Amino acid sequence: MQMQSIDTNNTNSEQSPEARKAFDAGRIEDLPDGTCKTIELPTGRKLALFKVNGEFYATENFCPHIECELHGWQFDVRTGECLTVTEKIETYEVFVEDGTVKIFICQY
Repeated sequence: MQMQSIDTNNTNSEQSPEARKAFDAGRIEDLPDGTCKTIELPTGRKLALFKVNGEFYATENFCPHIECELHGWQFDVRTGECLTVTEKIETYEVFVEDGTVKIFICQY
């Protein structure tokens, strides 16, 4: 199993293993470097999955672009930090297992 970078301040990573579930987000070859796609969870909640320099990152789908075309806000997808204002979006732990990208999410 290959682990990817995560936000160490993410409350999702502090959940007990029983409270988290790995959600399959697709095959690694389905997301070219420098792109993102929307992932819809079974609950209907949407996440954004990014591939940047060969690393995968997942955030809440608050803003569907690394730079929001509507407001001009820019986010660091590795940490969720906004580079233009003091807002932050939630990030999720991502890992690759047997060629499949998986995202740890909290079970509700």
